[in-house]
Amino acid sequence: MNETAVYLKNLDYFVIVDILVAIALIGLCSAFFLSKRSIKVYFLLLALILCYALAAVINAFTDNAALLLTVTVFRYLLLFSLVGIAVVYQSDLKNFAQKIAARKGKSLFTEGFGSNDELEEATAEIITAAQNMAKQDIGALIILTPTTVDSHILESGTTLDAKLSAPLLESIFFTKTPLHDGAVVVKGNRIIAAGCFLPLTQDVSLPQELGTRHRAAIGITEESDVLAIVVSEETGIISIAKKGKLIRYMTIEKLKDEIRRIYGISPLQTNER
Repeated sequence: MNETAVYLKNLDYFVIVDILVAIALIGLCSAFFLSKRSIKVYFLLLALILCYALAAVINAFTDNAALLLTVTVFRYLLLFSLVGIAVVYQSDLKNFAQKIAARKGKSLFTEGFGSNDELEEATAEIITAAQNMAKQDIGALIILTPTTVDSHILESGTTLDAKLSAPLLESIFFTKTPLHDGAVVVKGNRIIAAGCFLPLTQDVSLPQELGTRHRAAIGITEESDVLAIVVSEETGIISIAKKGKLIRYMTIEKLKDEIRRIYGISPLQTNER
């Protein structure tokens, strides 16, 4: 009888704890891949684990060492896969670990984010700025967050805590200013930070013409429940990203609806002007 058979037949509290820890680790691994929407990699790894476990159980309770070679191959293949995943996803794993270690994000200042009327005014300012920058082919990336943003993203930029206005947004993204390459983070009617660096999506199916701003917009919405507004400096096209999906050629009405949604404003809550 081999070691696996002895392990499974001599079931005690230590074995149960060992199995629960293994399940927890698999669950953590699953949470990472599902959060990254790497579904194909997730199912491939899960299938590999299940095949290895099935082959190991068959081998454990078979006297003639059936599937011994298969178990050995699966064991080394699984190890090789885990090492490869750690190398390919090293930056994503780092961000994932930071999220678990500091789930709170940054406080984003707790007051002064506006009444419904002030949020309507902020919506109009964002739309005006987006239109003006689109006409002038000025690239922009604006992140609207209803709650918090991970602290490492805010710390990558410059804290502003300034009242939102179209002229301020346009001046930030003017090509000769030092903050124009990063993202602006907005909460309510306040610009929290500018020049922030965002994680890029790893989706290889995106069109080649999409630049860093669009990939960063998709990347942040894969990880957080935020709305990303992108103005292309090449084409002037206004796009949004939400829940890891990019929607291009936004009309002003559709953009207004999306901003209202992230702000929690509906036509029933405010008087139309």
